[in-house]
Amino acid sequence: MTDNIPLQPVRRPKRNDSKHRNGCCPWSRCCGMGDFRPRTVWLGHPEKREQRYPRNVINNQKYNFFTFLPAVLFNQFKYFFNLYFLLLACSQFIKELRLGALYTYWVPLGLVLAITIMREAVEEIRCYLRDKEVNSQIYSKLSTRGTVKVKSSGIQVGDLIIVEKNQRVPADMIFLRTSERNGSCFLRTDQLDGETDWKLRLPVACTQRLPTAADLLQIRSYVYAEEPNIDIHNFIGTFTREDGDPPVNESLGIENTLWASTVVASGTVVGVVIYTGKELRSVMNTSNPRHKVGLFDLEVNCLTKILFGALVVVSLVMVALQHFAGRWYLQIFRFLLLFSNIVPISLRVNLDMGKMVFSWMIKKDSKIPGTVVRASTIPEQLGRISYLLTDKTGTLTLNEMVFRRLHLGTVAYGMDSMDEVQSHVFSAYTQPTHDLPASRAPAATKVRKTISSRVHEAVKAIALVHNVTPVYEANGVTDQAEAEQHYEDTCRVYQASSPDEVSLVQWTESVGLTLVGRDQSSMQLRTPTGQILNFTILQIFPFTYESKRMGIIVRVSAKIL
Repeated sequence: MTDNIPLQPVRRPKRNDSKHRNGCCPWSRCCGMGDFRPRTVWLGHPEKREQRYPRNVINNQKYNFFTFLPAVLFNQFKYFFNLYFLLLACSQFIKELRLGALYTYWVPLGLVLAITIMREAVEEIRCYLRDKEVNSQIYSKLSTRGTVKVKSSGIQVGDLIIVEKNQRVPADMIFLRTSERNGSCFLRTDQLDGETDWKLRLPVACTQRLPTAADLLQIRSYVYAEEPNIDIHNFIGTFTREDGDPPVNESLGIENTLWASTVVASGTVVGVVIYTGKELRSVMNTSNPRHKVGLFDLEVNCLTKILFGALVVVSLVMVALQHFAGRWYLQIFRFLLLFSNIVPISLRVNLDMGKMVFSWMIKKDSKIPGTVVRASTIPEQLGRISYLLTDKTGTLTLNEMVFRRLHLGTVAYGMDSMDEVQSHVFSAYTQPTHDLPASRAPAATKVRKTISSRVHEAVKAIALVHNVTPVYEANGVTDQAEAEQHYEDTCRVYQASSPDEVSLVQWTESVGLTLVGRDQSSMQLRTPTGQILNFTILQIFPFTYESKRMGIIVRVSAKIL
């Protein structure tokens, strides 16, 4: 899957969008936001920053301590359903309209408001705890004192942060170094763009060549980054090392970035922070937290208006039957109070309690472990789904691909005939070839290939045309270094941006041609006889939606494939 898919359903504004350039509010300058401008970030020296940057704090809460109660009450009484019962309760303070004790009106209304306030408070506390957990995650930072521990909320622009495997990237960073032998790493970006395919990222070549990560603090270098924006699929910047001879300048693109909210899937990476807090790509692509109202609540609110209109009509009819005698306008209000039970206040209580119970059941369902219900309106939204549209089968399946059939023109091999493919590959490396001398070979004669050579070339092409990287891990018996040296099959794990490519490489391994090593410039295949074939990578043509394919040019000895 390529990286040029726009994030949906977020609108992509122009770069001069006033909201994203000038901050989130008219007072953004006092909040540390100011105008979004390009920046120069010195490696490991946050004190050299040119401007004030926001704190690296994630905040998804809708309220604070002072605005919670006023905002909740306003959100409740801006709808006619609650406002109707508030007016009924307030009318009992007028002596001429009083029909009974005050508590008969205020206690039910207070109970409804108390349940609503408790529900909002619980959701806000859960949101606060989730934000606190994210902001309190511990990371390693390179400094002049060595490696120190720092919370995610304490990370600043210019810090050199170490992110371990399966750890969340805490801020938007430029990729400087990796522990992977092939000089690259993979990211899981499903929390950022919804894609399950891993993304390949490459470090800055100049910093990757340094002997150790601590040498990043010894060089005089900086990153020039564009102004913060919401485009997660593009980046423009440069890396400059001033103390080099000559000075080094490298252009930076999306393949050199580590966006926040992604997860490192392979190796340990080191990056320099360029954006924090409200300037993160993931934060700028997220709308501000707001009070969510379910469609059912809106429908009940609309029905309440209709019933209230009916009450007014009935009250007018009752007064008209009395020929509008006396203080007839007070009689209208009294009839409205008498008929007010047509709109039951318990309906709102039942709705809120039902949402809370169903949300709790979803969270505790053993068939979907780990589910987090972030809003009480989720049960209603799920219940209203009529059509479910997906872009690919991997969205609804386990995304585990299996190679089923090999088709070569007029010949096809299925699952029951893979042993025949394996025998063709084995014979290609065991039987000696009888090539004619160059002086006796006809120059313009086209030799028809045998089925064995066609199968062998097809398998070799599948084993070469991909972006899969074999990684060796310790298994308790063999350590990582020994496994890499001897290409241990039990320690090998394939990493790729797409499960399709992994399934292809696993199939070629099952028929005898195994991918055992790869870096940025070479690839190694092991034949059924144990021989290691070395291929030099000359050029890679990535998959695009225009070409519908990918390609690679490699050299084996003096022959280019």
